[in-house]
Amino acid sequence: MEDSTIGRGRFQPIKRETGKRLRINHQINISPVRLVDDNDEQVGIIDVHEAIKRAKEAGQDLVEVAPQARPPVCRIMDYGKWKYQQKKKEQKARSHSKQSELKEVRVRPKIDDHDLDIKVEKAREFLGEGDKVQFTMLFKGREMAHREIGLQLMREIRDGLADVSKIDSEPRMMGKRMTMVLSPERKSKPAAPKPAPGTPGTAPANAPVSATAAAPGAAPAAAPTTAPTA
Repeated sequence: MEDSTIGRGRFQPIKRETGKRLRINHQINISPVRLVDDNDEQVGIIDVHEAIKRAKEAGQDLVEVAPQARPPVCRIMDYGKWKYQQKKKEQKARSHSKQSELKEVRVRPKIDDHDLDIKVEKAREFLGEGDKVQFTMLFKGREMAHREIGLQLMREIRDGLADVSKIDSEPRMMGKRMTMVLSPERKSKPAAPKPAPGTPGTAPANAPVSATAAAPGAAPAAAPTTAPTA
């Protein structure tokens, strides 16, 4: 019974193998250990104190990377640098797994240009973060008789964000409100056409035609003559 309890205690560090709390240096209280040096070469099974000494001489740490093995596997490495790299990988994985949210932006049919610009820029920010945006326009009283004004405003918003979004749901009335949903879309700019071989430069469309650029089939202009030199 006592042996099984000790066995479970020794295997608990498995939970920390891929985490941030691996045992290092003098926290490693099991000896001997199987050592891998900082060049990824197998050193063999040696006393843990000797392994710590070698790590210090290399200016690095002794890290218990496989505590479940018998003897446990330890590696000489820069533990601080490893933790930093692991943190970066976790942040990158979280950013890739970010779920798209639906953000709401409310506008009014008679909104002034300045407020509209602020709302559109906020929507652009949401779209840039990968979120969908629902524009909601509320109509009150007599505004219901001029729903075409709201429809035109929605179209202007859609066109103003066309470079970063695509239409998910066209403007539609639901009671006293009109809604439109845009989703993010990144569009690559088309590459500029390359000039044809042999034409290093082209004249502007409105450039004057020179005397030497005659119509096709016309005789070329005579070259100026110079007096021979003695």
